[in-house]
Amino acid sequence: MVSIAEFRLPTDAFPLGTVFVGLPDATVYLDRVVPGTGRVVPYFWVRDTNRPRVRDQFGDHPGVRDVREVDRVDGDHLLRCEWVPDHAGILDVLAADAVTLLSAVGTADGWTFEVRGDTREAIARFQAHCRDRSIPIELTELHTLQAVDANDVLTDAQQEALALAYDRGYFDSPRQATLAELADGLDITQQALGARLQRATRRLVERALGAQHR
Repeated sequence: MVSIAEFRLPTDAFPLGTVFVGLPDATVYLDRVVPGTGRVVPYFWVRDTNRPRVRDQFGDHPGVRDVREVDRVDGDHLLRCEWVPDHAGILDVLAADAVTLLSAVGTADGWTFEVRGDTREAIARFQAHCRDRSIPIELTELHTLQAVDANDVLTDAQQEALALAYDRGYFDSPRQATLAELADGLDITQQALGARLQRATRRLVERALGAQHR
């Protein structure tokens, strides 16, 4: 049975983690992961920062090379980077294992990764492979995939997060609230809220475009 798991990872246990030294208030979202020729090349967004030259904060990060800013939208920065093979930690395991990365959100407090496996055994193997490589992941949630009713596109938690973000002006330009302020209002961590908003947004977009769940 298809299972979805959420893992926590300390900030410094992921190659991009050192960016929070220079950008302590930023939130980093891995936008897309494309495996190919043994490498993982992701796009990622840097949000909740007023720094104009975000790219300069990625000059020297173990496991990361060739970081380029490719776009900027309403103050959010879209970057693309190439990982050094065998030094990207959890992303190397993801590229090799039979699990799919659904979302990854990082703040100065840590990272939250959500992955999907065809079976619980696939999730367990992924977790074991991380531990074999001394990657200090912590399983925080595990559940089976639930069918989404036409009248219930979002979970209650996702609706609550989106409603609060909308009411507080998080989607305004410029933003009227930070992810940290919203997370405090919900009594959850920034990365947990970021992952929740990302999943909710993706589900709404899929619904609007008529995309099938993958």
